[in-house]
Amino acid sequence: MKFFIATDIHGSAYWTQKVLQKFNQTRSDVLVLLGDLYNHGPRNPFPQDYSPLKVSEIFNSVSNKIIWIQGNCDSEVDRMVSDFSQLGDQLLPTPNRRFYFTHGHVYNKKVLPSGLIGGDVMFYGHFHVSEITEVNGVICVNVGSAALPKDGINAYCIADEKAVTLYDFDDNVISARNF
Repeated sequence: MKFFIATDIHGSAYWTQKVLQKFNQTRSDVLVLLGDLYNHGPRNPFPQDYSPLKVSEIFNSVSNKIIWIQGNCDSEVDRMVSDFSQLGDQLLPTPNRRFYFTHGHVYNKKVLPSGLIGGDVMFYGHFHVSEITEVNGVICVNVGSAALPKDGINAYCIADEKAVTLYDFDDNVISARNF
């Protein structure tokens, strides 16, 4: 199974469209959204083409392929415009390892959730900076931000049982890790 992972879109219809285009181009099976889909949040500027309702319409078109992890800027109201469920953190087994999906405001490379073991992969966003690190044998993948990166790189991630790769939207590899 091939996962396309994006996070921290913060209501940008422009970057939502880019995410959907890359998701389709990569022929990924599942679109994992690690939170902060609609609201730009009080600490962030308005992103390009800010239109939360348009973001929901774009993602609703592929609602059957989405796993949406709740972020710190996501709310109950956001569920009203979404045809897909807002979930808490998710631990999904793959044939060779487990993938843990979280937003990052609670669990991240500095605070690992209990129960993760060496070889597990934790994906998160929240900090808007793309990186792959390893902590106590757990591979920590900060996907960054599709719309409001703090490192200047609008990013997404592709993950499967063999590798995890962070890309910019020009398809340049930011960082990669083979398993």
